[in-house]
Amino acid sequence: MTRPAVAGIALATCLATVPTAVLPAAAHGGPPAATSELARFYDQRPQWRSCVLGPDDEDGRQLEQAGAQCADITVPLDYARPTGRTITVALSRIRATDTAHRVGPIVFNDGGPGGPSLTSPLAARTAMRDNAARYDLIGLDPRFVGRSTPLDCDWPVGSALVSAGMTRATFDRQIAHQRDLARRCSTRHGAVLPHVTTRNTARDMDVVRGVLGERKISYLGYSYGTYLGTAYTQMFPGRSGRMVLDGAIDPREYRPRLLKGREEIGDRALRAWAAWTARHHATYGLGTSGPRVLRTVERTARAAAVRPLVVGSGPDAYRVDDATVPMVAFAGAADDRDPARHALAGQLSVLARAARGERVEPTPELAEMLDFALTGKLSRYGSAQVAILCGDGTAPRDPEVYWRDVQRSRGRYPLMGPMANNVNPCTFWPDMPREAPVRVERDAPALIVAATGDPRTSYQGSKALRGMLPSSRLLTLEGANHHGVFGEYGNACVDDQVNAYLRTGRLPGSDVTCRK
Repeated sequence: MTRPAVAGIALATCLATVPTAVLPAAAHGGPPAATSELARFYDQRPQWRSCVLGPDDEDGRQLEQAGAQCADITVPLDYARPTGRTITVALSRIRATDTAHRVGPIVFNDGGPGGPSLTSPLAARTAMRDNAARYDLIGLDPRFVGRSTPLDCDWPVGSALVSAGMTRATFDRQIAHQRDLARRCSTRHGAVLPHVTTRNTARDMDVVRGVLGERKISYLGYSYGTYLGTAYTQMFPGRSGRMVLDGAIDPREYRPRLLKGREEIGDRALRAWAAWTARHHATYGLGTSGPRVLRTVERTARAAAVRPLVVGSGPDAYRVDDATVPMVAFAGAADDRDPARHALAGQLSVLARAARGERVEPTPELAEMLDFALTGKLSRYGSAQVAILCGDGTAPRDPEVYWRDVQRSRGRYPLMGPMANNVNPCTFWPDMPREAPVRVERDAPALIVAATGDPRTSYQGSKALRGMLPSSRLLTLEGANHHGVFGEYGNACVDDQVNAYLRTGRLPGSDVTCRK
């Protein structure tokens, strides 16, 4: 299951501080009932229809070919005022065909935050093998994402997650740039922003459960999706079925500064890529040893600080500065398989040649990344991602805090330090979160899947979540540097273990280790 090129880290789990009057109350002997104010949402009957929105809708066409139907569910914008404004969330469903062994619905989230998951059932059918026939496969675009009620701040870029660069001048430009991104969101969506939160998405998930007429829903979440899934177990105890959380993080570590504290794991992944690339110097010309490859990348970033690198030709050529070069390296190092390493080596080879003044054209992977980083083509994705992060937690308001962190980390991690500690739009966000950060206070059974070398959400974070949920089990893939394992990495041991759990509902008797 693929996620956007620069995905957010899995978010922390929390127990929302919500007036009890707006939370559904458990009923005896049947599906949990809604309060009178929320009953109209829980009692909806979805109007299932074709997923195809038009002749160019490839996602809808693939869903339809797989037998899916789609629907829009109405939910409150503000669960504290359920009689007020409403929004919609988009669902897809592939119904179970093995009705004799039907488990129920399983909801997917592929991460982000801000990533759409409407099409997730397509990949899940392959990953889940024969188990897929036992479940209703539910794709859900979270509020303000994908086909759900949209939020687009009209950004000139698709992502705010870039580097502070190599110089103070670049950092000062970042301050102005990130302040402008926050201003655009405030101007266009100020009244909505306080309600763009993970906790509200978890509430939406429970409405979906009610609309489907189920006592429980199962769940498969990656990266940020592990936070959302664990949040659901805390906010709605007893309503989750079989839970798979892949690429988790210590819930106490969640904050709008997504990457702070993860410089070392990002640097480790980059060094592993550099050692691999040195063995392919004849192809990419980046260096004959890992350290030489990394020095080439650093020289490329320093050259981009002096003058933006020109990639492509004509008026549509990309101009790549030193805030973007480290982002390319960071994004590409999250996968230790050969195709991904070749792709990153190709991208950075193009940028290194541009730094030497050569005329270059982007590889397809580099063009996709630069579209994401330098154009507004994916403004909706970046807008939703940041709105969720800023709605979930607070960030320091003084840009100098970030600069000091950049400078402290730069010596040891010249590429990852400025990337992990850059200022972001939450520094300038118009609203403080309306709900306090919360803790995991209830046990819940789940299968937590983790790679020991995950360069996004550390293995230590997955172990921490395992400790907070004593009934859970940890499934470790040893020796892999990859973010997201089940159905993605191609490890038969991991895939077999997850599918055994999805088939039987029984967690392993103890934690399990698979090897790369």
